Amino acid sequence: MTAVQKVAIAGCGVASMSVAIPLAEAGASVDVYELKSEVSALGSGITLQGNALRALDALGVWDEVRAKGYPFDGLTLRAPGPDAAVVAELPEARTGGPDFPAGMGMYRPDLARILAERATSLGVRIHFGSKVTGVHETATGVTLDVGGVPVGEFDLVVGADGLHSTVRELIGIEEQPESTGMGIWRAFVPREPEVTQTQLYYGGPVYIAGYTPTGDDSMYVILVEDAQDRFSVEPAEAAEIMREITRAYGGPWNGIRENLTADTRINYTWFTAHTIEGAWNRGRAVVIGDAAHSCPPTIAQGAAQALEDGLVLSELLLSRDAVDQSLWDAFHERRVARARAVVEASVQLGRWQLEHDRDADAAGLIQSVATQMADRP
Repeated sequence: MTAVQKVAIAGCGVASMSVAIPLAEAGASVDVYELKSEVSALGSGITLQGNALRALDALGVWDEVRAKGYPFDGLTLRAPGPDAAVVAELPEARTGGPDFPAGMGMYRPDLARILAERATSLGVRIHFGSKVTGVHETATGVTLDVGGVPVGEFDLVVGADGLHSTVRELIGIEEQPESTGMGIWRAFVPREPEVTQTQLYYGGPVYIAGYTPTGDDSMYVILVEDAQDRFSVEPAEAAEIMREITRAYGGPWNGIRENLTADTRINYTWFTAHTIEGAWNRGRAVVIGDAAHSCPPTIAQGAAQALEDGLVLSELLLSRDAVDQSLWDAFHERRVARARAVVEASVQLGRWQLEHDRDADAAGLIQSVATQMADRP
């Protein structure tokens, strides 16, 4: 006996799939309602820490992810300037355990596709172009409206619909992501031969300049600056802005700069942060992933926390007889403090940079979070 037999999920990202896959594998009926017209993911690349890789293994997709991504151990810190001097070579904690690398870079749409294909192979129905417009508790479950039309009653509705979650609003949770004061350029370019792990440059014209390999022939690059209104910048101008900024950095940036053109996949977003205080559910509806908590990618734990949310929720749903208060108490006990620790540490790292605090113990804070993440949620 499990707590649910019929589940609806809003959103088709990593949080959604980490609930859908285990439930469908156990025989539950799962419908996913995705606003976009197809499986896609904003951005260029993603860094997955070891605990994210451990979660992907639990979902049965680790072999495919490993084949598509670029695993690595360690982190290189370099100085701005033409020589790009190496400041430190840091070992990274294997937060997923000894069976997984410390981290991996990969192309975001590849991860989205792998997870969606795994889910549909188990019978999950993904409805594209479908906007959730109503969530209503009943005496026996919760009904869902999509595009203004009722689509049925479910044992549970999961809002895994991202930063600007519709489900979060529909069930009356008021917390919203707020800007932290930083903006980030992301671009997807050919990999420079010497880039075999994440490398970060602190200082220069931006707070952070960095890159991560995502495959044998690909990598993604980031530039973190003060938040600005860059959202309407045309591709050619975006490439020129990135080229100008990176003239302060040497090493692999010399090759990267030549590959930043009007045809490069570039996007710009602001860093945001929030954590829902108190319960993430209202009755039989719950939000997880970025809908429940968001943070800057300064520790690269966003995807890991979203995956863990879904796995813990599905584990509890499959091991209990009812969606009741004891289930929600167990869920919140295992997830809220852990997610909050990541959000607070990620925001603190950015705040230290905004304040130009040279005495901040960034390495100590990162190591402390990594130690926490090595424990299973």
